[in-house]
Amino acid sequence: MNVENEFAYNYFQYSVVDHVLTFGYAAMAAALVYFLVTSSSTLPRYRLSSALSAVVMVSAFLELLVLSQQWQRTFVWDGSAYVVGDQLFGNGFRYMNWTIDVPVLLVQMLVVLGVTGVAFRRAVVLFVAAGLAMVYTGYVGQFYEVERSAPFWVWGAISTVFFALILVLVRRTVHGNVARMPVEVRPLVGAVFWLLAITWLLYPGAYLMPAIWDSADGVVARQITYTIADVTSKILYGVLLSAIAVRVSRLEGFEPALRAISTIPRGGVTDVDAPGRG
Repeated sequence: MNVENEFAYNYFQYSVVDHVLTFGYAAMAAALVYFLVTSSSTLPRYRLSSALSAVVMVSAFLELLVLSQQWQRTFVWDGSAYVVGDQLFGNGFRYMNWTIDVPVLLVQMLVVLGVTGVAFRRAVVLFVAAGLAMVYTGYVGQFYEVERSAPFWVWGAISTVFFALILVLVRRTVHGNVARMPVEVRPLVGAVFWLLAITWLLYPGAYLMPAIWDSADGVVARQITYTIADVTSKILYGVLLSAIAVRVSRLEGFEPALRAISTIPRGGVTDVDAPGRG
């Protein structure tokens, strides 16, 4: 049982959640196209990151699509409000999606930072173990969010410990490898940690929302928070890693990366269309 099933929703509240979930899966579909189209603009060693971004987009798209359809099927109009019908709404699908996305997002960072060999394998093991522990302990806790009994708080606290561990590992990985990156991209590399830390902090906030704001408006705020977290921690994060890969590729003279930059319009005329260009 999730807290979403405890309330009736007016037309505005129901529609906002419906539209936010629709926006979420539409954004993932659009980002999937972006990552597939731009993957060829980076050096081959970075293309695994684009492929992993595509995996994340497909996974998140399917999860948000299922949640959107479930929201529409769960709540029915009774003449004055949307109330629970013959089935229940469940956020558990989010945790199954994070089972895929959390490890993949962390491995992406290792690929773009150029971590290889034993260091790569060790980091993958640590990230995957901590990531899955964070997801599954939170998954258990969310089943107790209606009564907010001890397991809700205990499992949430354990999940937070693993989240803190991941942040420590990410910070150590970023700071341990930033010196090997070109000077021009180091600010972007540093931003990877802050983007991940800030956007992932939205998830504990959404987890705790039933205790913070126990109402239909709180449910609306919760679904908005979850969706903002998904879009920023997956799409913006992937775009940032892609930007790092493209810049490094350009600095190393990779022709597709240089060509991609040369076709950006400047004053209405692109470099490739300028007079004297073939």
